[in-house]
Amino acid sequence: METDAAPPPRLVPLPPRGPWQQAVRLGAAAVVGVLLWLLTGAMLPRGCAEDSCSWFVTGDPLVALGCLTAVAWRRRFPVPVALAVAVASAASALASGAALLAIGSLAARRRPAEIAPVVAAFVIAPLFTTGLYPVERPPGSPWIQLSLQLLTAGFAVATGWAVGARRAEVLSLRERARSAEREQTALADRARVLERNRIAREMHDSLAHRISLVALQAGALDHRPDLPDEERAVLVRGIADGSYRALEDLRDVLGVLRAEQPDRPEPPRPSYDRVPALVDDARASGMDVTLTVGATGEPPDALGDVCYRVVREALTNAAKHAPGAPVRITLDGAPGGALGVAVRNGPAARTRIGPPPASGYGLPGLAERVRAVGGTLDHHPAPDGGFTLTARLPWPADEPGRTAGTDEPGPRPSTDEPARPSRPGDEPERRS
Repeated sequence: METDAAPPPRLVPLPPRGPWQQAVRLGAAAVVGVLLWLLTGAMLPRGCAEDSCSWFVTGDPLVALGCLTAVAWRRRFPVPVALAVAVASAASALASGAALLAIGSLAARRRPAEIAPVVAAFVIAPLFTTGLYPVERPPGSPWIQLSLQLLTAGFAVATGWAVGARRAEVLSLRERARSAEREQTALADRARVLERNRIAREMHDSLAHRISLVALQAGALDHRPDLPDEERAVLVRGIADGSYRALEDLRDVLGVLRAEQPDRPEPPRPSYDRVPALVDDARASGMDVTLTVGATGEPPDALGDVCYRVVREALTNAAKHAPGAPVRITLDGAPGGALGVAVRNGPAARTRIGPPPASGYGLPGLAERVRAVGGTLDHHPAPDGGFTLTARLPWPADEPGRTAGTDEPGPRPSTDEPARPSRPGDEPERRS
């Protein structure tokens, strides 16, 4: 049965070392080597002949110097340097510190296939250099020497492995911090894009409606030079009032963006009970609008918001593309079913002043809002040359213990405020 072998530890890139850090490590290796060299010298018999101790005085330091020089290149050639220094340290007690540094540095890479042959060379090589030092050894000393070498190599490997693991952990934490920072930046960018889109939709929905009504009234003044003074004055006041309200809407939307006014409240959100006022504004601007309300109760705020926006977009498009055409708005539905919004306008009754503005953002943005509440939106030209816009918005049933048209359970508590007057949506059917 075949099994998947465990992947080797990920090779962690070594951080760059400065000259002082390199000098400190080589100095520490030299200090350890000097201590072991002095300990070996203390074990030599007194009265040792010069020829028998010449290696200790001359050859041992020269080998150690070569090993320290080679260790300086351990980061570029880790395995060859560690193997050469481990073998050379068998002939030089002064080079033992350099060998331990090379083995620890190699172990920091956490590659067992590289560490094993170097440790074996470090442990076995001293068995072939016992004749270099005339030291009396008790019986069984080879096994003791192997054990000491193995313990020393194990200490160096464990230290280097721990350093490598710590280095990998620090690298992982830094990578996670960078990843979290990138993710936070991406989320902030996405939030800014969504906020810009939201503000753009708000500005389009509100300003396009106001300006369309102003354009409709201005078109009536241009095409009807025979209007009486009273009607002309009404249209002029309507244009002035519509322009002022468009500026107010623009100021409310831009006020949200002002950093110097963080506590500025957002403009009031559209609601179901403001649809009749919207129709009255359109009728005051000269549009022929009829509203039929057949909805039972008042829908939730989310549905009322979308319903208002559907009606406003339909009135805006009718004013732009079909000036003077009659517009019929129908609202119906009940809790547990769907809130239906149907807006139909006939063909244009008079000629437009120039081509209509082609923004292309109204209906797509409206479709997104309708889909956000789980509804459907349909729009198509009518056979008589007009246009039809319909929306079906799912209306959840009232929960047990809740009053129709409210979001609070049970009857409302009494307050000192006067009772809210009846809304157009509270009646079974209203025609205006």
